[in-house]
Amino acid sequence: MLTVDFDRLALSAGERVLDMGCGAGRHAFEMYRRGADVIALDQDADELATVREWFAAMREEGSVPAGAEADVKQGDALDLPFSDGEFDRVVASEVLEHIPDDDRAVSELVRVLRPGGTIAVTVPRWLPERICWALSDRYHEVEGGHVRIYRADELRDKLEAAGLRFLGQAHVHGLHSPYWWVKCAVGVDNDQNRLVKAFHQVLVWDIVKRPRATRLAEKVLDPLIGKSVVLYLQKREQPA
Repeated sequence: MLTVDFDRLALSAGERVLDMGCGAGRHAFEMYRRGADVIALDQDADELATVREWFAAMREEGSVPAGAEADVKQGDALDLPFSDGEFDRVVASEVLEHIPDDDRAVSELVRVLRPGGTIAVTVPRWLPERICWALSDRYHEVEGGHVRIYRADELRDKLEAAGLRFLGQAHVHGLHSPYWWVKCAVGVDNDQNRLVKAFHQVLVWDIVKRPRATRLAEKVLDPLIGKSVVLYLQKREQPA
């Protein structure tokens, strides 16, 4: 399940790209499949070990173009272990809401992006997230959980102040908001609830099969209750 539209990011084969806070690697895998030179960064060594295994499996089965490269790097979002302007494209998906010092994290993202390069930043959308917080403290009051709820214009201002030019935004995953509202209402750890299980089956069906019915449903729901907001920006050639 991808949150970022790589066509809007203007990703091309051969470009050096960073997936900051890669988690299980969903965006890193797609960028690798498109022929990019990918670095997947995260603090979680176990997650990175799995991502490395999947990179190797993709190479072995021939699902990546010749010349494409991919590797993992353990590191801190507040002190990225890369040179200034090292990357053509950067993805930071569902990361900033976890970081108390988000200003410093944004500064680091901008630093490692080359002038003229593009970045996609995604965070939970304000209204769906606010409802989750209202329904359940457990949803966000966990170690490494969400520390803030962003308004899109607030995040845009923060990113533009750091040296980026706004290109556009999108709302995605409209089917996922009501799923999380149900989970928060019955208990976020209560995966055996019948409604939760049924909703989860629908989401898996959507991810695996991409049926016309769910595509149409998300087309309607995304602008209204899309779970995530995606901001696309470009690093200015010269400081503002």
